[in-house]
Order: sequence, then structure tokens, then C-alpha cells
Amino acid sequence: MKSEKHSTNLAYLSLGSNIEPEQNLPKAVAKLAQYGRIRATSSIWQTAAVGFSDQPDFLNAAVLLETEMTARILRQQAITHIENSLRRVRTENKNGPRTIDIDIMLFNRDVLSIGARSIPDPELLTRAFAAIPMAEIAPDYVHPEVKLTLAEIARRFNPATEEITRRDDVDLYGAN
Repeated sequence: MKSEKHSTNLAYLSLGSNIEPEQNLPKAVAKLAQYGRIRATSSIWQTAAVGFSDQPDFLNAAVLLETEMTARILRQQAITHIENSLRRVRTENKNGPRTIDIDIMLFNRDVLSIGARSIPDPELLTRAFAAIPMAEIAPDYVHPEVKLTLAEIARRFNPATEEITRRDDVDLYGAN
């Protein structure tokens, strides 16, 4: 495994919400900006819930955050604080509705484990809602394990069959 230590780090984050997502996604982006510099944001994509379908659709996006924090500190302190401040409630149903979910999908070019989470996040290879927005913010980024660019990974998914729809009516900078 590579080291997490860098003076400036690039965190590739996946955001999702299905409880007031039009308000909670922009609020999360504004709060992330307190922990570094937002270098890029994706479009917002609407998808059906995975694993527990009896709930509203999710809105998903990707954010590239430049930060001095390590992946572990970003996850344990910043992301936990943001999710708590936006009233994220964790239940036994890990696929249940949520105000906000922020995951570190990639961190620099590192391969890491933080608790039960792996970075790169395996969902980047299996979920359109993760791959497509991530490819928007860093199409030429080469996945450190599978050696494909994010654009190549995203092209594996067909938005029509994956039931993922771009939502240009929602702005990630719309609410603070």
C-alpha cells in the first residue's frame, strides 16, 4: 500500500442524497469547501435506489477536493462532521434513505483501506452513479488497480439501460 502522506492531496468524492437532495447536495459542497479547494464538480445524476427500492430516487454527483488532509482524517473528521451537520441518520438498513452520503472514491493515486472501506472504492467499477460523474471531473485519471481511465470505465455503462438521468435543473452551488 502506498502512503497517505502528501502536502496537498486530491480527494475524488462521490455524493448522494434522496432526502431533500436539491438542498443537501449544494450544502455538502459548500461544507466541503471549508476543508480545501473545490477543483471540479460533476453534473447531477438521478438514479433509482440500490438495494432497497421502496424510497425516492437518489441524486448523485462527484467532487474533486484539493486538501491538506489525509484520506483517513478527511473520512473520520471532515466527512463525518458534514454528514452529521446535514442530519445523516445511519440505521441497520445501509441502503436506506439519507440526507447525504459522501464517499472517498479515489485519493491521489493511492490504494488504501480505511476501516471497512477500500480506496479506490470498488463501486466505481460497478455503479453508473459513481463512474459517470467521476469521469466528468477527471476523465483521464487512470484507476490505480485496473489501469483504465475513468472515461473508459464510465463508457462501460449505458445511461438508458442503467436508468441514470442527468439533472441540469439542479445546481451544486444553489444553496448554502
